[in-house]
Order: sequence, then C-alpha cells, then structure tokens
Amino acid sequence: MKAVAIERFGAPEGLAVVDAPRPTPTRGQVLVATEAIGVGGADVLIRTGALAAYGFREGHIPGGEVAGTVTAVGGGVDPAWVGRRVWAFAGTGGGYAEQAIAPIAEVVPLPAGLSAVDAVTLGSSGVVAHFGLSQAHFSPGEAVLVRGAAGSVGIMAVQLANRGGASAVAVTTSSPGRGRRLRDLGATHLLDRSGAGGPDDPAGYDVIIDVVAGQEMPSFFDRLNPNGRLVVVGAVGGQPPADFGTRLMAAFQKSMSFATFSAATIAEPTRNAVRMEQFAAADRGDLQTVVHEVLPLEHAVLAHQKMDAGEVFGRIVLTP
Repeated sequence: MKAVAIERFGAPEGLAVVDAPRPTPTRGQVLVATEAIGVGGADVLIRTGALAAYGFREGHIPGGEVAGTVTAVGGGVDPAWVGRRVWAFAGTGGGYAEQAIAPIAEVVPLPAGLSAVDAVTLGSSGVVAHFGLSQAHFSPGEAVLVRGAAGSVGIMAVQLANRGGASAVAVTTSSPGRGRRLRDLGATHLLDRSGAGGPDDPAGYDVIIDVVAGQEMPSFFDRLNPNGRLVVVGAVGGQPPADFGTRLMAAFQKSMSFATFSAATIAEPTRNAVRMEQFAAADRGDLQTVVHEVLPLEHAVLAHQKMDAGEVFGRIVLTP
C-alpha cells in the first residue's frame, strides 16, 4: 500500500512516499481504508525529530487521525463493524497511509451526512476544546481568551465558548483577514499575538485557553482576572520558560490558576460520547468545521511546508 514515512528528521522534505505492507489488525483492533487523514501539530513535532527521545525513529509513518471504512477486524471485535464509515484514532502514527490500524476503543461511527474530511477536522480538536474549557471550569457569563485561535483546536474553542454563553470571546490573531473569519465563528474581540487590543476589549479574562505556550506564555497571566484560569492545551510555540511560575507567584493575591490539559486523561467512553455529540452537531450545521485545504497523500511535504510557514487556518487534510 502507499504510505508517507519520515525518511529524515527535520524539514518537510524528509517525508517520502513509500510502499508499505498492508497492516493486519490484531485482537481489539480494526483496519480502516482511509478516505481522509488529518495533519496535526503532533505530526510536525514528530517529523522534526523533537520527540525522538520518546522512541520515534526515522522510517516512522506519522498520522494519528483518520476517517474511512472498516475493512477488517481483529479478534474480539464485532464483525458488524466491517463496512461501516468511522472516525478513528491510530495513536502516534500509521495514519499517513491507504490503510490504518486503530484500537476499537478509539473508533466512532460517522453520521451519514458527515464527510470524512469534516470528521478528521473535528474529531480530535473538538474533544480537546471541550475538555479544555471544562478543565478551566468555564461558566456562562465569563470572558474567554483563546490564544492561537486559527488552528483547529482554537477554532473549536471559540465556537464552544460562544455557544456556552461566554460574555466575551477574544482571540489572538496574526492578521485582520484571520480575525474576520474568527468573528464569523463567534469571536467578539480581536487581539494581536501579544494579547494587545483596543480600548473596548475586556480588561481581563476569566479563562484563557492557550494552544501556543512558548516563551511568551507567562505574559498572559497578566491578562487574567482575579480567580482566572489559564489552561494550556497545546504547545505549537514550544515550551514556556522554566521559571514561568514566578509570574503567578508575583500575583499571589489574585488567586490565579495554571493547568495543562491532554485528552489522554479522559476515559475513552467519555471522549467518544462527546465526539459523537459533536459529529451530530456538525452534521446538523450547529458546529462549523474549517478545512484549510485538501491535498493528495503524496503531497504531504507541501502540507507540512504550509504548517511550518504558519499559513494554515483550520486543518489540512490528506486523501489517499
């Protein structure tokens, strides 16, 4: 089968189309003929070699989020899954391929009207946004800031905060054009990347959902209200400085909180229940998926070049 592997860590040009053996599902697994493959920030980190210390090696096939049709099942899996259209999480790799393996616990059936492309745009990002807001104890009437709102997680956080009754939904954005698109999705205030805005913007925020992290993260503590909460749900900008906690301690009397969130801490049935609700909402038109571009699988290098350039709004999707 056709797949894309990391032949050399580093630049996108280290990705290459290869012939790979068709995988065989073992106990508790399914085989999915992929129709759409999500390109995510984790794929980029793995490709660069930044996560090599976690066991990733050259030759690895990246890609964790796919949608398509189940073509085979392993032991202990109901054969009735064969032929069903599904979203599936392949784990830390194996998704950039015509056929991908996924554990049955990470497989969700798709509504008839939801495309595979929309499924991989929403499947992981919607869950992270939902539980990230939950981790922040977001309540109706609170002001929310989404830092790094142009990616698929940020776009979903904007929509969910708006639907959840936020008094304001501010976003950091790199351009007026992106800001206009985010307004259409529910943003009420547009800030620059540093968090600076205009005189009509909220003086502070009760919740900050941060997809970026990086060296500038501690400065956003200054934008929290008393009892405000900042939750990091991604680190596309890299690690924060080692001493970032000193900024919190300097504002001790504001009782602010910091947390990280990973969907890995949520039980699979709970994640899947939210995912199915969001798929149904997207099918009804109540949630919008934003696809930057759909590219053939063999154009994975171009997809990663666009990711590295920071020009992606929403999600890039590969199709075999």
